[in-house]
Parts: sequence; C-alpha cells; structure tokens
Amino acid sequence: MTLYTSLSRPRRAFRFVILVTAVTVGALSVQVFDASETAAATSTVTVTMTDAPPKYVPESLRIAVGTTVEWKNTAQSLHDVSTVVGDAQNKKDVHLPSGAKPFDSGFLTPGQSWKHRFTVPGHYTYFCVPHEKDGMVGHIDVAG
Repeated sequence: MTLYTSLSRPRRAFRFVILVTAVTVGALSVQVFDASETAAATSTVTVTMTDAPPKYVPESLRIAVGTTVEWKNTAQSLHDVSTVVGDAQNKKDVHLPSGAKPFDSGFLTPGQSWKHRFTVPGHYTYFCVPHEKDGMVGHIDVAG
C-alpha cells in the first residue's frame, strides 16, 4: 500500500511529499522528497531564437537546478546554442561554472528546437555561432 500526501509550512514556500510504504513483513518506510526539487527536475523553460535583430528571447534566465531549457528557432535563418570556447569569436561570450561540460546544439533550421538539462549550479553564458558578432549572446543563472 502506498500513500501520498503533501504538507505545507505556513511561512515558507516549501512543500514536502511524504511517501509511506507498508512492506509485507510489517515494516514501515517513510521517504520525504522536496516537491520543489521534483517540479524543477521536470520543468522546461523555452527560449526563442529570432531574426532582425538575431537574439535569444529572453536573453537572461534564472532557473533551478534540474530545469530543462528548450531553444526554439522561430526565425527564418539558422541559429544554434553553444558554450564551446573554441567556436567563440570573443571568449567573454562563453562562461561555464566549474564542473559543467560545454554543450552545442548544432545548427537549428527554422522550426527546429533543442533541449539541455542544467544539473550544475552557476552562471552560463552562451552564444549563436553565426550571429555572435551581431550580439546574439544569452545568460542563464542556475540556482542550486
């Protein structure tokens, strides 16, 4: 038998989910999960890529660890999302927190999208390879 319940603390924005499992030998197992972490792990935030001028919308995000960001190319030209330092014209257009691995979406044609799940907290700066010179740079702060 499994019972799910949630508790709310009146002065805090925390919610906890308690999973109570009865085992056949009569033992009782209780596990507590922070529901806000669970929600963040399954949430997706969308960033669109536009033309005239080429940019990410929004250019800056603040998300929780475990959040997935989906970049959608709503423009009429190729775009991408990169944190590969070797591909940047200006090294200041790339930043990764310690422990994070570089990522690159490859070129996305109009209508295509690409997703990345953020598991390392810190500040990320990314760019579009063909439009970096036009200022197409984005920022994501991932809260731990």
